Amino acid sequence: MLFAQPDSILNQVFAAFYGSIALIGGIWGMTVSKKWGGYKSVMGRSIFMFSLGLLAQEFGQLTYSYYIYFSGIDVPYPSVGDIGYFGSILCYIYGVFLLGKATGSRVSLRSLSGRMQSLLLPLAILLASYLAFLSGYEFDWSAPLTVFLDFGYPFGQAIYVSIALLVYILSRKVLGGIMRQPTLILLFALLIQYFSDYTFLYQANRGTWYAGGVNDYMYTVSYFLMTYGLIRLAEAYNKRIKKG
Repeated sequence: MLFAQPDSILNQVFAAFYGSIALIGGIWGMTVSKKWGGYKSVMGRSIFMFSLGLLAQEFGQLTYSYYIYFSGIDVPYPSVGDIGYFGSILCYIYGVFLLGKATGSRVSLRSLSGRMQSLLLPLAILLASYLAFLSGYEFDWSAPLTVFLDFGYPFGQAIYVSIALLVYILSRKVLGGIMRQPTLILLFALLIQYFSDYTFLYQANRGTWYAGGVNDYMYTVSYFLMTYGLIRLAEAYNKRIKKG
């Protein structure tokens, strides 16, 4: 566990099973997506993409666990598991974009201040991600996939974080009622995911990452919040039906 020794069996068990939260959340989210109209509605597609992102995370988790426990590779980066982890970033980018569309941020983009925020905020987060992750980066073109992922992860995450913050800033005046809380939970889950991935890359590059450590707890929190947000969206749907 968190305060156990790095090679403790408790750490290994926790690291092997906490990803089940993402699996449960992904399956549950698919059900919620259908309630919101599935791929025929903007909100349904958004929930579907968040759910697919959770399932992609679980794919990465299972693949990394295989390498660690059966292949004896301490930190298998990059590996097949990164198809899931990097794929989840693409899912979250599209999912949060659709969420913004569904919650009215497109209307706010028509104003001058909305347009300025949509330009400056992503640039600021991209710059911050570059300084935090890649300042002084030493390119090793003998491993091009590693270079691609080293840049792709922080920049991809910066994109979905910046969109998430824009969604909140531009649509906070129209997020009242039953949609406000579940939407904010999903956006907060994306922020935790961002810092979780940052911590993994930081520890992996410095050889300090280990299974069941603080980084796995951060992922657990992000999976739980994403799942909880999807559950709250299901509740919001039920309330809407009762009112409607």
